[in-house]
Amino acid sequence: MVLKKGNVFVLLLLVAVLFGACKKDEEDKQQIEHNQIIQYAADNNLDGYFTESGLYYVVIEEGTGDHPTVESNIAVAYTLYDYNGKVLQENDYFTSKLNKLILGWQEGIPLMKEDGKCKLIVPSHLAYDDGIRIFDITLFSFSK
Repeated sequence: MVLKKGNVFVLLLLVAVLFGACKKDEEDKQQIEHNQIIQYAADNNLDGYFTESGLYYVVIEEGTGDHPTVESNIAVAYTLYDYNGKVLQENDYFTSKLNKLILGWQEGIPLMKEDGKCKLIVPSHLAYDDGIRIFDITLFSFSK
């Protein structure tokens, strides 16, 4: 298939417009979720903070010792909720290399110390495309 210069220009313009529209939609979605997280935190009296990526992090118990890195193997317990509070998953003991898990965990768990507990409110772009997820996490241990 041979495209003429005019057709190539039109094709590139169309791709640019579509990409721009998708980027705008993603920015709108992130802003909506950011506002929802603020409302959730207010409704549930959560005193936490946002990271630059949009993750909301609440320290429940500080823990002691060092922080894991994204390269660490972690052992945790967690409960996963949807935005409406419905429990989606629970695990009393889960181990994994942190860099194999969702971006929200890769960013949030290194903020924890061993034996610490936290709540992560994870926007969809850091977890699952279908909405905000909320995790209660206890970090039992880790190895580097």
